[in-house]
Parts: sequence; structure tokens; C-alpha cells
Amino acid sequence: MVKFLDLQKINAQYEQELKEAASRVIDSGWYLLGNELESFETNYTKFCQTKHAIGVANGLDALRLIFKAYIELGIMQTGDEVIVPANTYIASILAITDNHLVPVFVEPNMDTYNLDSNKIEQAVTSKTKAVLTVHLYGQNSIDDTMLDVCKKYNLKLVEDSAQSHGALWKEKVMGSIGDAAGHSFYPGKNLGALGDAGAVTTNNDELAQVIRTLANYGSSKKYENVYRGLNSRLDEIQAAFLNVKLKYIHTDILGRRRVANYYLKHINNPDIILPEVLNQNSHVWHLFVIRTSKREKLQKYLNEHGVQTLIHYPIPPHKQQAYMEFSHLSLPTTEKIHKEVLSLPISAVLSESELEKITKTINLYSTDN
Repeated sequence: MVKFLDLQKINAQYEQELKEAASRVIDSGWYLLGNELESFETNYTKFCQTKHAIGVANGLDALRLIFKAYIELGIMQTGDEVIVPANTYIASILAITDNHLVPVFVEPNMDTYNLDSNKIEQAVTSKTKAVLTVHLYGQNSIDDTMLDVCKKYNLKLVEDSAQSHGALWKEKVMGSIGDAAGHSFYPGKNLGALGDAGAVTTNNDELAQVIRTLANYGSSKKYENVYRGLNSRLDEIQAAFLNVKLKYIHTDILGRRRVANYYLKHINNPDIILPEVLNQNSHVWHLFVIRTSKREKLQKYLNEHGVQTLIHYPIPPHKQQAYMEFSHLSLPTTEKIHKEVLSLPISAVLSESELEKITKTINLYSTDN
């Protein structure tokens, strides 16, 4: 069986360095808010070309803290609206509603699966305060139209960069273009920890300070609490692991592009819709997502022939039980995407023989089988 994602094989590449990092943290006797976190924040700031990187517990908290900080700063308040792509993972929506803000679902572009920037302006109301754009599957979602709308209506642009570590737009790194960005280092991400981990990046000094304080119980001085904060801190051992893997992120990106380009070149089944790439540098291929009208049949066929696949994501947020108040919305593009997408194996450790097996198996598939 070709695994969808072989995390054991991926991390085995760095086994000795990871073990040394773990030993260093254990021997230090310091496990939170120490030198490893400071080092990672410095390194990730350089990687993202931003002034600030704040390590937090996970990617969801990163987004939650951004909106919470804007509320504390008086920039947003309960009931304000945030425009968000309708086909995103539910974490993007949770970050909005957890802060008593209102998600406004906008359809994606069917070719790129990212927020359709041409549909943003028509969704703006007097209550709109931000656009949360998601660089879905690892491809940049920002363009000039999006930036122009945000400037015209004085909207904050928040990037959900959970899947796009190292993707570029006009030589700028994802996470450095908007007002703030949330990053996830969940183990399966391109830059993955060995547990939950996340970060916020921003160039705004005041916003960074509020987020850092909020993430530490709302305290910047022990036992003195300025805000009603959270406990959301990137621990020393995960920071140490991330410091190891960050050194190899560009090599990983090249490996993922190798796999994606192989698929794009060799998959020629007319029943399969391949993803569209706007620019090689703008896509880091966290996921390689195809579409087909009979997804379950294809997934069953591939599994029977030794190829593991996953669905990202089977149910759109507005159809989840948690958000039944939005179930009446008509979002045909989003619903079609969620019914048809299937993610193929992709990682830098996939071999040529595995890629050959995957593509040959797909090309032999027929909806008539």
C-alpha cells in the first residue's frame, strides 16, 4: 500500500537531529517560553519575512488570537462580519465564531479552489471588518483585486497560512502580505511538528504584543492579567523540533513540486480533473487534489489497488451540524467541490516507483468499471 502520508519515513530523515533536540530540551529543565521558542520565533520571522512570529499551541489558536486581539484593540466588536471562503476547513470558521464574529461565506474559484476575489466586494456590508483568505492546499490566494477591495473598504486582511509554508506571491512569502497570518504546524503539514503547534506572523508591533499577551493568560507580567486571555503557548520541545525541520523546508517544497509535476505530466485519465497551477512559486503542494464525479468509486478502486487517498473535505462548513444556522445557504460551487475532491499521496519521500504505480493505476480507472 502506498500511504497517503508516511510521517514515520518523513521524520526518519531528521531522526538524529530530532533526538538531539529532544535531549537538549529535557536536559535544560526548561520546557515553556525558553530559548528554543525564542530561537524558532527568530528563525520563522526570517523565513516569513515579517517583523514578528509568535509561537502558539496550534493553528486554530493562531487565528482565534488574531481576531481576539483585534477586538481587544477596539478594531472589531461582537457581530462584526468576516468574509471567508465557503470551502475552507472548519477551523477557519471556528476562529471567527469563537470570537462572536459572523462568517460571511463567499464562493471559491472553481479552478484554484481559493477564494474568488471577484466576489468579495459584493459581500461587503457596513459590518464587514475583515477578509480571512485561505491559501488552500498550499497555493497562494492573494491577488491585486483582493488587496484593492481591502484597501477600499478599510478591511483587515488575515491569512490562513496553515497549508502554505514558503509559498510566494510577487516574491513575498505567504504570511507576510496581510495584516496578520495564522500558521499550523500540525504533524501532517509541510512544516510539521511532532504534535500540535502553531504561530502568528505580523508586521504590526501593537498587534503582536497583544497576541503574545493574550496567548499567555492575558499576562505580560506574572500574575498580572491585562486581558481575559488563553493558555496557548508553543512548548520548548515542539519549537526545538520545528527548528530542525525548518532548515529543510525548501528541500521539502522542491520534493513536493517534483511529485506534483509528475502527476500533472502523467495523469491523463479523462474522468479526472487536475488542479490548476497559477505559478510554480505560488504553490507548495501541501495537498494534490483531483476531482471526479464519482469520487467514492475512485477512492475504493485506488484502495483496492494499493493506493491510499483522503478527502479534504467531505462536508463544507455551512452543512456541518455545528453550523446549522447557515445550512440554508446556496453555495453550489463549494458543494460541488466538496462532493468531488480527492487527495492523492504527496510528500517529498515518495519514490519514482510509487509515483509510477499511482499514475498508472489512475489512468486505468474508468467510471464504467
